[in-house]
Amino acid sequence: MSLKFCPSRCLPRLLGAALTAVALLAGTPAIADDPTELAKAIVAKADEIRFPRDGFQVMIDISSVTSGEQPEDRKYRILSKGNENTIVQTLEPAADKGQAMLMRGRDLWVFMPNVSQPVRLSLSQRLTGQVANGDLARANFSGDYEPKILRTDTIDGEKMHVLELTAVDRGVTYAKVLYWVRQSNNWPYKAEFYSLSDRLLKVCRYEKFKDLGGRVRPTQLVMEDSLKKGEVSTLRYSQMTAKDLPDRVFTKQYMDKLNRVD
Repeated sequence: MSLKFCPSRCLPRLLGAALTAVALLAGTPAIADDPTELAKAIVAKADEIRFPRDGFQVMIDISSVTSGEQPEDRKYRILSKGNENTIVQTLEPAADKGQAMLMRGRDLWVFMPNVSQPVRLSLSQRLTGQVANGDLARANFSGDYEPKILRTDTIDGEKMHVLELTAVDRGVTYAKVLYWVRQSNNWPYKAEFYSLSDRLLKVCRYEKFKDLGGRVRPTQLVMEDSLKKGEVSTLRYSQMTAKDLPDRVFTKQYMDKLNRVD
């Protein structure tokens, strides 16, 4: 069998195929020639590292510190399915036990034991310390923001994608996010959250990557207020397990029953 050399016009196709193979082997989407699609892929992969796609349950302990005051500690149970349906149950302090938030899409309600009707909330409203409702109820950057890659930074010798995430509408938690993601493995490193007037509100660091829920994830988030120095909330994630969560769980009618099962 004779071998034939490929003419020069074949070279672009061969080069493209080679790049695709390399990208797939490296676990990176073969879309480097499309910056928009590459940015979307990076954010989606970082979302999957933070939380599973399928139904799961996780415990979150939050400790908030304000200058000159004692730390405020709170504990929550999160039930989530597909980043669109979430229940946030308050477990501690005891005075607030029984309160729960239900999120469907970007619609959010709070249910309180002594109030007959749920109350509508915004995702951007503060829950505790530096933590907004949406920080717990909807951690879905890929669904809530349009991303673009701004540049590459090197931090402690590690290359980072720096992305700008612009809110798809005013119903999301933040108007804009600057997001640092490790190029080597798509682990989130840091996020800066901005208001509609482009004011830096707070900075979040993703820390203590450990096995949680079947893969390595950040198990600690540190959120610092950029307007009031010394005000910090630390979120610690634990006991993440896969959970079959039928759609009927994420309904107003089911919330009372769910709160009684504890």
